[in-house]
Amino acid sequence: MPEALPIDAIIPDLLRAVSSGNRLVLSAAPGAGKTTRVPVALLNTAPHDGGRILVLEPRRIAARTAAERMAAERGERVGETIGYRVRGESKISTSTRIEVITEGILTRMLQNDPELPGIGALIFDEIHERSIHTDLGLALALEAQEALRLDLRIIAMSATLDARSFSQLLGDCPVIECPGQSFPIETIWLDRPLAANRSKHSGRRSDALETALSTLCLRALEETDGNVLVFLPGVAEIRRMATALTAHELSATVEMLYGALPLAQQRQILQADPDGPRRIILSTAIAETSLTVPGVRTVIDAGLSRRIQTDPVTGMSRLATGSVTLAEADQRRGRAGRLGPGRCYRAWTRGQEGALQRYPEPEIRTSDITALVLELAIWGASDPSELYFLDQPIPTACDAARTLLTSLGALGQDGKATAHGRRLAGMPVHPRLAHMLAFADESNLGAEAALISAVLSARHGQSSSSIESGDLILTLEHCLRDHSPGAKAIRVEAKRMRATRADRSRLTDNAGRLAASAYPDRIALRRTGDAPRFLLSNGRGAVMRPDHPLSAKRLLVVTDIEDGREARIRTAVEIEEADLRALYADQITWVNRVEWSPRSRQVDARRQEMFGALVLRNEIWRDVPGEVLGAALADGVRDLGLGALPWPKAATRLLARVDWLRRCDADQDWPDMSDQALLDSIDLWLSPHLAGLRTIDDISRLNLTELVVGLMDWEQQRALDVMAPDLFTTPAGTRRPVDYSQQLPRVSVRLQEVYGTTRHPTLGRPAVPILFELLSPADRPVQSTSDLPAFWAGSYAEVRKDLRARYPKHYWPDHPGTEPASLRSTRSTRPRDTKS
Repeated sequence: MPEALPIDAIIPDLLRAVSSGNRLVLSAAPGAGKTTRVPVALLNTAPHDGGRILVLEPRRIAARTAAERMAAERGERVGETIGYRVRGESKISTSTRIEVITEGILTRMLQNDPELPGIGALIFDEIHERSIHTDLGLALALEAQEALRLDLRIIAMSATLDARSFSQLLGDCPVIECPGQSFPIETIWLDRPLAANRSKHSGRRSDALETALSTLCLRALEETDGNVLVFLPGVAEIRRMATALTAHELSATVEMLYGALPLAQQRQILQADPDGPRRIILSTAIAETSLTVPGVRTVIDAGLSRRIQTDPVTGMSRLATGSVTLAEADQRRGRAGRLGPGRCYRAWTRGQEGALQRYPEPEIRTSDITALVLELAIWGASDPSELYFLDQPIPTACDAARTLLTSLGALGQDGKATAHGRRLAGMPVHPRLAHMLAFADESNLGAEAALISAVLSARHGQSSSSIESGDLILTLEHCLRDHSPGAKAIRVEAKRMRATRADRSRLTDNAGRLAASAYPDRIALRRTGDAPRFLLSNGRGAVMRPDHPLSAKRLLVVTDIEDGREARIRTAVEIEEADLRALYADQITWVNRVEWSPRSRQVDARRQEMFGALVLRNEIWRDVPGEVLGAALADGVRDLGLGALPWPKAATRLLARVDWLRRCDADQDWPDMSDQALLDSIDLWLSPHLAGLRTIDDISRLNLTELVVGLMDWEQQRALDVMAPDLFTTPAGTRRPVDYSQQLPRVSVRLQEVYGTTRHPTLGRPAVPILFELLSPADRPVQSTSDLPAFWAGSYAEVRKDLRARYPKHYWPDHPGTEPASLRSTRSTRPRDTKS
């Protein structure tokens, strides 16, 4: 007789809810028993022809474990009434009524037949994890239910889900809540925060975390009973922690649990005798939900979670390690209370807990959505907003995914899925790798492509540490010969895709070509210079560490790249140019490129053979049409600004005259000749005259004054000379330039040249007085005035006194307004005394 669980008390309410409606949200605390009891309860109340029940689990290990536990409680073997189907493994029969599957399998079932014949209910377990497959499967199922299967029952359940939001998504369906086991769990926090400094290369916390966790493990062994479950962000941390613990004398064995661990080893951990020798289980987030590790009474939480974050524009991803959310921390804590009173040690302070987010960001907003976009195209949804998504994917990420899928031939130019795209969607790998497998079939390289696919599908080196060697070929060779669990797991995955074993020599010869078929946007060309910097065919730059085994190669295919301030190439494979040309001959084109070069400050004309953003060959283009050169030189003028042009003084004065009239003359529409206006209209007045020119200095051949004069009509040109003449003729007959940069036109003139002026000169319309800068015989300013008659009658006397003292040989009359203007200023010009 199965033990009583909290979920048993609310099963009647749940059954009544699903009998009156076809949608339900179940929020059940950890340990309530929802995963194993709800499907069986539905089965026991449904008629035999009510259809099979599909239970969707986010992880393969959780699917197997749930099916095995339900079958054991019925006294059956897996594959009879209760079975499971996961990627590469299936245990079902004709008598199977409950199938535990992963979400990707549901997507394929819906795409093949949206009516889901023979299926009576869908149960989405641990839906709070918000994987892309979960969100997609639920969205497709809800639309299929509305359009084709009103009788299909859909239940979404989790321990920490946002029940209200999911209820609204499911049409304001009922929400049933269930408490978990009533065993108390004591929570212990750190007294002070851990050191926040991180390793320069790995980005992880310093050894302070491992030291603190080791201390907590030793403390837990002394203070608690049962097994200890330690949550760590990834396999690398698990291995380091295991090594750190071996330095201590422990009263327990140390075991590791993660998704890429071989199935036999996973089962050994999950089916161990709870009353056997004491154990410390170091686990990733795989043990957060659904799984029950036998004998666990204590949880130690490192407080870290590792998530893939993808740039929505470039498609490049990076594996980011950050703090857990409150929901994740609650799930982990709940593992300690499954069997009895437990304890949870948290590697952060109670004060730090207030800064944790409530829920993790859904994958649909942070991860690569290429496969999702392909599935939507196959479903016939051109816009994700047409479906029931709790969170919509980022539009730029959708655009980037469509671009990639189009380049792979999975989508046509109309955005609809092609036959090739449907084939790719049916393969349980990323569309990139599916395309490679399809390409390999045509080249008789299926086994080799399967091994490459298995290696590249192993996330960030979790299956094999040698993936981080940097050279994909070295990794492949390692996987062929090594006997480590990671290498064995990769070989098993490759064999699942292709029964034959990859040939080492064929693999070495063709790895670059196969990888290039999957990553056409990540073919990289080394830039010139000593530092290993590369340009990717998608136009993005990337760096490589100097000691990388491929740092000196010219052409690479980048299979693993980490995004960041500067993208960093982790793993790549060399590709021969001949293979690239053979593979993408239809996409390699010659381009005539004429552009302004800021570095050389001249027009650079080249013929370039291009693959995407990569220049495979670069030649000087000598017979460039003149107008093409001129257009590029105009860009150079825009780049450098008008100040770089060889302006003659006449031209600069002309521009100032027109600008002054624009400010002062409201009666006529004078053209705007400001720097910005001239730059904006450069194609009108300058570009047509640049044909055949390459440098800024070449523009000196042009008469820039005439070019800007051409911006005015004949009437404006005539009015300009009248209203704002370039030169002012003084009473002495000299011609002095007029400065129009200020509000009043300014003329610098020797004082004697304006003797005899009784009416002050003006310019413009309305008339404004000229501002005279009066100069001494040595051309030094002595006074400025815009009213000469007033000056003669006023301050001139003081000025005259000073000038007579400094220039005694010059004639300084008492009444200059009545004196004739003169260029000569010595006493010899003084009028003779008429008295006898």
